[in-house]
Amino acid sequence: MSTATTAAQLSQLDQLKKFTTVVADTGDFESMREFQPQDATTNPSLILQAATKPAYAYILEKVLSDRKSSALAKSAQIEDVMDHVLVAFGAQILQIVPGRVSTETDARLSFDTEGSIAKGRRLIGLYEQIGISRDRVLIKIASTWEGIRAAEVLEKEGIHCNLTLLFSLCQAVACAEAGAQLISPFVGRIYDWYKAAMKRDYTGAEDPGVQSVTTIFNYYKKFGHKTEVMGASFRNTSQIVELAGCDLLTISPDLLAKLAASTESLTRKLDAAAAHSASIERLKLDEKTFRYLLNDDAMATEKTAEGIRKFAADIVKLEQLIAGKL
Repeated sequence: MSTATTAAQLSQLDQLKKFTTVVADTGDFESMREFQPQDATTNPSLILQAATKPAYAYILEKVLSDRKSSALAKSAQIEDVMDHVLVAFGAQILQIVPGRVSTETDARLSFDTEGSIAKGRRLIGLYEQIGISRDRVLIKIASTWEGIRAAEVLEKEGIHCNLTLLFSLCQAVACAEAGAQLISPFVGRIYDWYKAAMKRDYTGAEDPGVQSVTTIFNYYKKFGHKTEVMGASFRNTSQIVELAGCDLLTISPDLLAKLAASTESLTRKLDAAAAHSASIERLKLDEKTFRYLLNDDAMATEKTAEGIRKFAADIVKLEQLIAGKL
């Protein structure tokens, strides 16, 4: 049987797993069991969705039962319960996936370096209290200058970070130079912005989100950065197919299902070896240059701010849900 025939019989998801680590972008345990990803990522929006579903009510109720008698003031008690809920979901996920789970810090700390450091330490401490080692957890922090500085400190303590809400090369380079374990460039949200701004659709390799991740991947491999690149926030399977070969891709259950249902051929598009010989200019960054370049990129500026606002809003909704039950 030829290699081509064998590949054709494999689903696109199975073909993708040959080049790229597949990560589930969901808080839904059943989806993880079905698609068997290596890792899983969560964010405040996904945890809020899961926490309001009857199937996952037991997690919130268990945390409330355990923490309700706390002598803390109301606001501190809500924060305490919130942290335990995030870790409880993460712990359940780690019973399903063999690799790592990403747990997000409070988006309202996105411009607070010390606050982000404290929250990262707190979340890792809670994981370790229940016997989960820090090498199985990534702390998600927004790719602001302050967030990147927090990640730099945490990484030196062996607390590995996933820098999220990332939309530009300057953010990616700053993350790599800070020693971040992993970045999550948001393919779909970049695509959304250009589709709306230019009033046209994009497909295949011309997709601005695909181009952004390709540029970051090639830059990292060219200059030997160890930070992992994990494409995120996909709108269609075409974007995923175009990024086959990326270190990791975090994919929602509906798109995982589409990849699993297709047997179309899928080939490696991103290649570290090829990137080594690419003609790429090194970016020299300090805080002033970072802030100027980010400000100069309207898409990255708008999408970073919008993402922080949305995640912060969902944190508030989750707090309100918890407060109503306390």
